[in-house]
Amino acid sequence: MSTQRFVRAARGEDVGAIVSVQVAAWRDMYGGVLPEQVLAELSGAEAGERFAGQWRAAVDHPPTSRHRLLVATDERAVVGFAAVGPAEDPDRWPGTDAEVYALHVDPPHARQGHGSRLLNALVDHLVDDGFQAVYVWTLEQDNPLRSFLEDAGWRADGARRELDMGVLVPMVRLHAAISR
Repeated sequence: MSTQRFVRAARGEDVGAIVSVQVAAWRDMYGGVLPEQVLAELSGAEAGERFAGQWRAAVDHPPTSRHRLLVATDERAVVGFAAVGPAEDPDRWPGTDAEVYALHVDPPHARQGHGSRLLNALVDHLVDDGFQAVYVWTLEQDNPLRSFLEDAGWRADGARRELDMGVLVPMVRLHAAISR
């Protein structure tokens, strides 16, 4: 089997790379939205330790058997990741609705198929787990994740929220129906 480019379940030894991808992707996506001070805090050692603890828990002790943390690899190096599980929004039904909690590709590895492989793998897992729809929150303004998902057929469902990240960041929820 080729080890060049594929998707697999995350392992404990992947946590450092997952954090690195997350920080790089957030800096890339939120760079024009958040003040530099907030971006610096998101990429600082304290934030890295907090993120590492969260991802280690997701690998070692997922909340349910329907929670997944997947990584995309290129020559065995982790270059992207996706975290999914039951929907957490109060207007969604966690029995049949899933949520993408995170979907990021390291910016230098973007547009090389890693996001598509992650998206296909996570949908396969979600369908196997009995989900019928999947949701994700993303920046309201144009950004690579929103464009990628809309190109794949996802659409805004009308839900909006604002995250307080030092400034209010408008978000929209996208959704897609999934089935066998």
